[in-house]
Order: sequence, then C-alpha cells, then structure tokens
Amino acid sequence: MKKEYPVQVLFEDNHLIVVNKHPGEIVQGDKTGDETIGDRIKLYIKEKYDKPGDVFLGTVHRIDRPVSGIVVFARTSKGLERMNKLFREKDLQKTYWAVVKNTPPKEADHLISYLWKNEKQNKSYATSVPKAGALLSELDYKILTKSDNYTLLEVKPITGRHHQIRVQLSGIGCPIKGDLKYGFNRSNENGSIHLHARAITFEHPVTKVEINIVAEPPSDPLWDYFKKGQ
Repeated sequence: MKKEYPVQVLFEDNHLIVVNKHPGEIVQGDKTGDETIGDRIKLYIKEKYDKPGDVFLGTVHRIDRPVSGIVVFARTSKGLERMNKLFREKDLQKTYWAVVKNTPPKEADHLISYLWKNEKQNKSYATSVPKAGALLSELDYKILTKSDNYTLLEVKPITGRHHQIRVQLSGIGCPIKGDLKYGFNRSNENGSIHLHARAITFEHPVTKVEINIVAEPPSDPLWDYFKKGQ
C-alpha cells in the first residue's frame, strides 16, 4: 500500500523539494513551539528514502502562517547556497493570487511604497515617500476576475519585504479577505487569509533546467469559485 505523507509535494529531486503549504502551517519554528512543515518534510524524506540519522533540509524562503502555496526547500547544502543566491539576486519569478475586498482603481498597476516593520506588533507600515528605515517595495498586479463581493488579483512581487503584498494591497483600499491585521473587517473561520503563492519559475541551481511550478489554492467555496474561471 502506498504510504500517505502529510505534505503535498509539487517537485523533488536530489537537491530540492517544493511543497504546497496549507494555511495555518508554519515554515520555521517560532515561539508557539508548533510543528513545522519542515519537520514533516524531513519525516517524509527519511521514510521514503530510508535515510539513517538526521535529514538535511535547508529553508530557502518563507511565507506567512495564514498564507498558502509554494515553499521551496533545499535537500543539499549546494542546493541551499545556490537557491539563496537566486532569491537574494531576485533571479526568479514568483506569482501570487489574492482575493481582495473592493475592486482596485486600475485593471493593472505597478505599486511602489516604502515599508518599515514594527517588531513589537509584527506589522509593517507603508508610506509613498522615502523615510528613514523604510525599504523600497514594488509589485505588479492585474485583475483576473470578479465575484459579487470580491476580486481575484494576480500579484507579482518585485521586492520581498515583510508582509509586502498584504500592506500594499491594503494601501489601495483592497485588503485581502480574512486579513484583520491589514484592514479586512472579519477573520476567516480557519485563521487563513486568501493569499496564495501560486507559481514560481527559476533556473535549477544544479541542472540549469528551467523549473516552472504551479500550486492549487486550498479548497473552500471562494477559492473553488475563482478556480473554475482560470
């Protein structure tokens, strides 16, 4: 009988493993002490490949706990070092889907803000002009489709700032569904927000082959409605 693992693997080889994270899962350990998705991936690798001892797993990047979608991990130190370089030099393309309240003022736009993080609140704030300690933040969005009450956006971040997509969309009057921290009026029942790391494209750090990965959003009535039209 095929063994079922509590991780949804989208891609794996000797150097990388890419998974579709469920909302509510954490990528790296925090003060809650909750199990991480990395812990489960290590168990998956250990059991699938019958590996003795500790399993190496390097965290390449993170997405917020209430967010779903693609997360890339490295299975070797070489893979980790080279993927870190790709992310650092922005030599890849990430695409998100966001379900937002209200319709943006433009069908598509390039947003520029300056963001700074309040560590105590774990919250970022934006201004339209440079400010000491604030980091330049850029993204592109376009409208994909609409329902009666919500709009589905495709978002391509150009920089990778703390809570960047959440802050910048809120700044144009379009908070993400469920995101109380950035202006939505009520939370989702499961604590998620309707922000999903949809796709990633990059050159494999070892084989040099172009990798294109797409992740389906979690199943709920709103995501299911928008998936039908895409």
